[in-house]
Amino acid sequence: MLALIQAGGAGTRLKSITGDLPKPMVKIGGKPILEWQVASLLRSGIDEIIIVISTKGEAIPSYFGDGSKFGAKISYITETSPLGSGGALCYLKGKVDDDFVLCFGDLMLDVDWKRMIAFHKGKNAKITCFAHPNAHPFDSDLLVTDKEDRVTSIDSKNNTRDYYYKNLTNAGLYILSKDVLESIGEPRKIDFEKDVVRPAVDKGGVYAYRSSEYVKDCGTPDRYASVSEDLANGIISAKNLSNLQKAIFLDRDGTINVFGDFVTRAEMLSLAPTAAEAIRLIDQSQFLPICITNQPVIARGETTFAEMDRIHDRMEDLLGAEGAYLTDLFFCPHHPDSGFKGEVKELKIVCDCRKPKIGLLLKAKEKYNIDLSSSWFIGDTKQDVQTGINAGCRTVLLTTGDPRPNKNYAEAEPTFTTDTLLSAVRRILKEN
Repeated sequence: MLALIQAGGAGTRLKSITGDLPKPMVKIGGKPILEWQVASLLRSGIDEIIIVISTKGEAIPSYFGDGSKFGAKISYITETSPLGSGGALCYLKGKVDDDFVLCFGDLMLDVDWKRMIAFHKGKNAKITCFAHPNAHPFDSDLLVTDKEDRVTSIDSKNNTRDYYYKNLTNAGLYILSKDVLESIGEPRKIDFEKDVVRPAVDKGGVYAYRSSEYVKDCGTPDRYASVSEDLANGIISAKNLSNLQKAIFLDRDGTINVFGDFVTRAEMLSLAPTAAEAIRLIDQSQFLPICITNQPVIARGETTFAEMDRIHDRMEDLLGAEGAYLTDLFFCPHHPDSGFKGEVKELKIVCDCRKPKIGLLLKAKEKYNIDLSSSWFIGDTKQDVQTGINAGCRTVLLTTGDPRPNKNYAEAEPTFTTDTLLSAVRRILKEN
């Protein structure tokens, strides 16, 4: 598979660091950003690379040459006039006979491209966007997806959001079908998202590949400093999904949100004190924060799947407002006992996903390549503790959620007990 890297930007916001160098040539950990990208592609067997440069980008071919010293085959497209984020794609017409990667050169990343390619092929997608939650969804364009990961719309950051929304942003990495090139004519300035992605969304050919891997823009001094710190702490490479991951699994009610009656409407949910701070600390670590929750209110007919989506969207919005995000969330809608007014018969089953069974953790394990033995489960009941034990995780019992934590599985013993999610996370991170 071929990769096209857009490296023609001026990088004016990073001038204090780059000087006259193109932004992708700024060094992090002794190597240009662009070299980190090339190395990531090569690890997944993508060794044919085309780099788009501007007329002032001579430093790039001077450093990389034909790519042979890096084990790659590198060629260049020089834009004599700016073609925007998508105009250079016209030069690939007739030159590619398969799908290809598109990457923007100011991103520090470490990605298992093989997993993303497998997703793209499996969906028969025209465009696959690398997608992830971030710490500022309120000022980001967001991808709206269906249950099959198909992108149904793009929620512009300029919209008036008087609704709850999912925290899922487009990271700037893509896999494209060569068919996409048919919509691009002669060389002209094109906005890739506006002129290529959005029309493809309307035709139903765009999918979101949700990943926890490291992809961050280095385009400002503050971001550059943050990425440099992450590299020094080993976080960037550790997040690559070819490596086993560590998760901190989190119960929802009484752990992330305030304990009370079952939440049946979005407006009823409020975050537990310090929960956002705790999750923000996990985000900055090598652990993945993943919510695992039983929600039998659906099976009992007390709320709907649509309203549960609103509830979880509100939770994501409240976390995002405080700079925190969950890697993912998995919930069980089932309930084994019948006899409730308005119950949904098809959901009144004995399933493999209702805690303390570990079906949801196994789904997370498969999706994110998680080593359960290196992971933790935090909750406010012994049922949560038993779930973690069943999965081979270490466990924490919180004392500030459910006032009856021992009502089920009283014999389950946690690794340790503490009061708040924040104190639990601080201890875990200190010991790991």
